[in-house]
Amino acid sequence: MNKILRLQLVFVLALFFFGLEVAQGQTYEEKLYDAVQWRLVGPHRGGRSATVAGVASERNTFYFGATGGGVWKTTDGGRTWANISDGYFGGSIGAVAVADADPNIIYVGGGEKTVRGNVSYGYGFWKSTDAGKTWENLGMEETRFISRIRIHPTNPDVVYAAVLGDIFKPTEMRGVYKSTDGGKSWNKKLFVNPQAGAVDLILDPNNPEVVYATTWELKRTPYSLESGGPGSKMFKSTDGGETWKEISRNKGLPSGTLGIMGITVSPLNSNRLWAIVENLDGGVFRSDDGGETWEKTNDDRNLRQRAWYYTRLYADTQSDSTLYVLNVSYHKSTDGGKTFKGANAPHGDHHDLWIDPKDNKRMIIADDGGAQVSFDGGETWSTYMNQPTAQFYRVTTDNHFPYRIYGAQQDNSTMRIAHRNEGSGITEEDWQESAGSESGWLAVDPTDNDVVYGGNYGGLLQMLNHRTGARRNVNVYPDNPMGHGAEGMKYRFQWNFPIFFSPHDPKILYTTSNQFHRSTNGGQSWETFSPDLTRNAKEKLGPSGGPITKDNTSVEYYSTIFAAAESPLKKGVLWAGSDDGLVHVSEDNGKTWTNVTPKDLPEWIQINSMEGHPFEEGGLYFAATSYKNGDFAPYLYKTTDYGKTWTKIINGIDAQHFTRVVRADPVKKGVLYAGTETGMYISFNDGESWKPFQLNLPIVPITDLTIKENNLIAATQGRSFWIIDDLTVLHQLSEEVANKPFHLFKPQDSYRLDGVRRESKTAGTNRPGGVLVYYQLNQEPKEEVRIEIYDSKRNLMREFSSKGIEKDTLKYKTGSNEFNWNLRIPDAKGFEGMIMWSGPLRGPKVVPGDYMVRLIVDGQSQDQSFKVLPDLRYPSTQEDLQAQYDFLLKVRDKLTETHETITLIRKYRAELDTIVQKNPRQKRRIEPIVKTISDIEKELYQTQNSSGQDPLNYPIRLNNKLAHLNSIVGTGEFRPTDGAEEVRVEITRQIDIQLTKFREIEKTQISNILNIEEMKAELEKK
Repeated sequence: MNKILRLQLVFVLALFFFGLEVAQGQTYEEKLYDAVQWRLVGPHRGGRSATVAGVASERNTFYFGATGGGVWKTTDGGRTWANISDGYFGGSIGAVAVADADPNIIYVGGGEKTVRGNVSYGYGFWKSTDAGKTWENLGMEETRFISRIRIHPTNPDVVYAAVLGDIFKPTEMRGVYKSTDGGKSWNKKLFVNPQAGAVDLILDPNNPEVVYATTWELKRTPYSLESGGPGSKMFKSTDGGETWKEISRNKGLPSGTLGIMGITVSPLNSNRLWAIVENLDGGVFRSDDGGETWEKTNDDRNLRQRAWYYTRLYADTQSDSTLYVLNVSYHKSTDGGKTFKGANAPHGDHHDLWIDPKDNKRMIIADDGGAQVSFDGGETWSTYMNQPTAQFYRVTTDNHFPYRIYGAQQDNSTMRIAHRNEGSGITEEDWQESAGSESGWLAVDPTDNDVVYGGNYGGLLQMLNHRTGARRNVNVYPDNPMGHGAEGMKYRFQWNFPIFFSPHDPKILYTTSNQFHRSTNGGQSWETFSPDLTRNAKEKLGPSGGPITKDNTSVEYYSTIFAAAESPLKKGVLWAGSDDGLVHVSEDNGKTWTNVTPKDLPEWIQINSMEGHPFEEGGLYFAATSYKNGDFAPYLYKTTDYGKTWTKIINGIDAQHFTRVVRADPVKKGVLYAGTETGMYISFNDGESWKPFQLNLPIVPITDLTIKENNLIAATQGRSFWIIDDLTVLHQLSEEVANKPFHLFKPQDSYRLDGVRRESKTAGTNRPGGVLVYYQLNQEPKEEVRIEIYDSKRNLMREFSSKGIEKDTLKYKTGSNEFNWNLRIPDAKGFEGMIMWSGPLRGPKVVPGDYMVRLIVDGQSQDQSFKVLPDLRYPSTQEDLQAQYDFLLKVRDKLTETHETITLIRKYRAELDTIVQKNPRQKRRIEPIVKTISDIEKELYQTQNSSGQDPLNYPIRLNNKLAHLNSIVGTGEFRPTDGAEEVRVEITRQIDIQLTKFREIEKTQISNILNIEEMKAELEKK
């Protein structure tokens, strides 16, 4: 080998190993950036709940489990709710039970019984012995779905659980389990078969050794839901669950295939049982001999429709003739189950009910809107507009200022919600319903933020003009498929089919069924421009829901295009991912398509999200899920060559955290974000390795992600929308930053917007106004940390110190820190006891332009520049805003001068009064001086004010009139009016008259009596 070739080889190897080192090294400790936190946007509109519980001894205390959102508690009768599982566990909750013997003991089981298409599993058993303050993990995570927990009434260590088990595959971990040691160990007491789990369970309130249970043969696949079979049975035990007797075929109960069943016992009569049975001849059945014989009392379809989703009933605690059956409505019988009267809690679609054993008017109900409390037997209920447990499928944004977030909430409507406002929280006033409905994608017209397209089941595609309120349905092919399987459909539109605009042509709207469609005229006409891009698996396209009750809502439609995208870099590069495991690409705007499915991709996997590569024309990232096939592994892939080759990128993601979405940072190449069933991950090296990116985000399924203005927005299944307000910190991470003793990150350019970040139980958390400054301290400073803000001419605008400046102390910690400057210069000075009416002292916001922040740690400094951007809602020019600032600065400075004078007047008067008290002969000399300066003070300030409403009785004086201009001119982003300037000049003139009087008497008389320079210096120190 010659010398040149050897050098070339060394060079190539060096490049290879250098590149490898960089790829492997590009990951950073969380402590460098963990001041960047997730913020709950909301909405506070309840999502589905499957379990509730109350506390008999505490009238206002109740609990509910959210399907995806953890456990919640109220201590004020449902007026507010707080999550009590965060920090320990989260996800879907199937059962919550409170011990009668000790209400501090709570048992929780993960995994909802309401096994609809977006069902989420849970994380086994958990226990609290302090009413939810802390939790202990009791294991059994492999149970996946736990539908009931019952606690022995006098011994809370004895616990029973109905375990539904993994609904996606056969498993031995199903049936009724019992613990006699407070959940430390569990023993299976009843098992039917690997496909049938226990779904309902109840202890006889009068004899806890008598236990009833029902089992349910159930299977959910990507294309079907099967409810019923040989494993669906009803059982009774008289020895605490040690042995069981099947009673499903006892006299009076129906023959043939059984499905889901619910059972209850009257607390007033142990022999009286009720059951609701899914069967071709099903309905409500009653037994008056402890289950030996039964009588059908009611077969109304309203009580048993969509049986798999409901089928629960509850005996009243005060009347053995009163019974509740839950369904779309909840139904009440007062004649032993013969007739029922329907009613609705605030939301509907009811799933669980708890009735106080001592007061049957006191109840809590679970439904598709969360949980609501009643104290009058259901006449009135608390609201569900105070629970941030919404389940969202997808998320997108618009180009409005400030931008809005869009998504479809399961069991509710679509919505658009402001990502920030100028108040202290994001409330109902900040959101409104949008196009489409509960299960769809949304797409905002790029040329008009008020025109939105939204989808829903049945192939619905709807346009809504928010400005006018006009709605138009523009389905590709409006053939209503309800109740039918997918086998006969011309186009197979899934429950959650893609809808999106081209990033290159705002007139092109795309949507997908099993084929690709586009419209250039707002849905008036559609072009179908692809072949079937799925496996078209005929055997998987039949009706869903058998063998007893069919359930076809299009959520089980299979062989559809479930994810799609157009390259953000090259027009006409289109990608399609099917829910049966195929990936196709077109490089010629849809004329031809190539199957580029990765060779190692499981055959029937669902391509859940696609992300066109922001830096490679032939690049794509996709996330896939196979959990409905019983496979909970993560699947993430990337390509840069139009799918010719693929790289699987899952290193570092938990093997059980199946992936729902992957997004690429559009600014920083190689930074990726992934949302999984159990939380967030981040990669700094293009997927070579991942690490958790949970920070303060609760454990919740992440269904979708989007990036807007360097904000990362997450749609969750059970905790509404969350946002990270500044990704630029992540963009700036490097080895150099990690190794510095301290580092100041370059702040994100920030709009001139107000806003207050305040935690609330009933509103979303707002982004604070102004600029967010992030910095890192690797070690504890020895003396001082300072932050200084300068304008473009290096004039100091604001300063903050850990030693305190004007009672404002900079707080910091070792590690990552966030500091918020509200863009205002210091306020006007006030004085103790000052009462003003609509006269704020706040300093004005700085004008748009270039600024610099300086971080000083023990005398060493770092600088970073940033921009203050104008509020785009206003038409004002830079000159207008400068005029506003100059006006408010003059007001501020004159107020400070005025109040410093009042402070001096009070100081002088106190000293002069002391002199008189010590030497009454000085009274004739001093009394006129005191009267003169007191009269000056009364002209400047209304001294009679001593309470907030006093200004309505005692007329305000000059300082309040001037400060009122702060409110008038400081509202909005406009040049001061001529009238405002006229008033400012006049009031300033009158103030100056009084200030001149004061200075004259100070100079000619007071200075002859007091050491005024020493007194001023003393005040300056304070």
